[in-house]
Amino acid sequence: QVYLVESGGGSAQSGGSLRLSCTASGRADSLFAMAWFRQVPGLDRELIASIRKAYEIPEYSHFVKGRFAISLSNSKDTVYLQMDSLKPEDTAVYYCAASTSLGVRAAEYDYWGQGTQVTVSS
Repeated sequence: QVYLVESGGGSAQSGGSLRLSCTASGRADSLFAMAWFRQVPGLDRELIASIRKAYEIPEYSHFVKGRFAISLSNSKDTVYLQMDSLKPEDTAVYYCAASTSLGVRAAEYDYWGQGTQVTVSS
């Protein structure tokens, strides 16, 4: 079992920055990929950034590429999401997720954080 605990989030003005953190505990050594998703009411949860622990090459959705950055701690048990140039449309609940496989699709993510609200005002 793996447990994910998120921190960060909150409110920011348009153009501002926020940083999310997510620490894995339990059998974190079994994880292959970690990611950030977000969800707004009425829509499906969307994958916005992912990273494979073995080679740390990040991938981003086109909605956030160039503005957000995903990274791992040296111990690779914490994943960060640095969010810059925030827009009101970034307002959502953000979820950390972890996968024991490649983590290409949402269905491959086995473990989820509790979610944290990010609100961006114009």
